[in-house]
Amino acid sequence: MAVSKAKKDKKPERLIASNRKAFHDYEVLERLEAGLELVGTEVKALREGKGNLADAHVTFHHNEAYLLAGHISPYSHGNRENHAPDRTRRLLLHRQEINRIMGKVKEKGLTVIPLDLHWSKNRVKVELGLCRGKKLHDKRQADKDRDWAREKGRILKSGARGG
Repeated sequence: MAVSKAKKDKKPERLIASNRKAFHDYEVLERLEAGLELVGTEVKALREGKGNLADAHVTFHHNEAYLLAGHISPYSHGNRENHAPDRTRRLLLHRQEINRIMGKVKEKGLTVIPLDLHWSKNRVKVELGLCRGKKLHDKRQADKDRDWAREKGRILKSGARGG
């Protein structure tokens, strides 16, 4: 008996690039997934793992969302028709999603930050986070909490070993 496509195990989403700095500088309130409008050499470069979201952010212009400062290095086997590494890329979102996000950004003073790039069904997707900037004391408290969790783990681990 043949197994249908629907019953086959889905492949996990493969991570291309992650914006680790975003979790340090921002408090993520909401997450959503969007597509990216890319040219061919950008897709090939991302297959080589050459994406970087370190200082990337999202802006809105004429009721469309754009990813700024997202760096995709040139494709290694490309020619002079290669893409510009730091070009502005349009995000593919439904109109209702754009309007809802724009409303929250204007009303509550939030920021939209890309959290990661990943493959989903052979398409490049970007996970966006609706974020609020952390203050210095929030960052310090997060560091203390992380250090305390690490210390607790060490204590429990050494106690379990009997030493």
